[in-house]
Amino acid sequence: MGVSRNAGSESTRDAPKKRLLRGIAVQTAVVAGAVHLLWAWPRLGSPPDARPYFFLAGSALAVAVAVATLRADEYRRLYALGAGTLGTFLGGFLVWHGTGALAALAADPLAIVAAIVEVVGVGAYLALFRLAPPTSVVVERRARGEGGPEAEGPGAEGRAESGEEP
Repeated sequence: MGVSRNAGSESTRDAPKKRLLRGIAVQTAVVAGAVHLLWAWPRLGSPPDARPYFFLAGSALAVAVAVATLRADEYRRLYALGAGTLGTFLGGFLVWHGTGALAALAADPLAIVAAIVEVVGVGAYLALFRLAPPTSVVVERRARGEGGPEAEGPGAEGRAESGEEP
């Protein structure tokens, strides 16, 4: 059952709590992507290890999710994708190293940074998911022309005058 929310200040995209969480989520996704890229780049071409290629793809996805988090309306699926991407990085590290994960973490400063930002990022994305209204509410707001960066972006005045949907 979805919970209907009104257009009050706490349900808007730019409420202070959501703005802070969005900033944290975006920063952690970008840092996690950068850390994985820094680890992967010198290791590209290592035949027995596929991780660098997965890290490149994961880094690109993390940065794309970060950009979408900044620019898009508050979609729960986007926040779930952000939490899932960062959680996959973290879970993959634990699975890859198994029982030696703590020793591997202690031996690699990049792994320490990555683990910290991934835990914080997963928390921020999950909090945004929890605070976001159901997708149907966001779509309805967008159809009415309320809130969201697309409704207020460049050219919004022309669309409003011509009656064109964003």
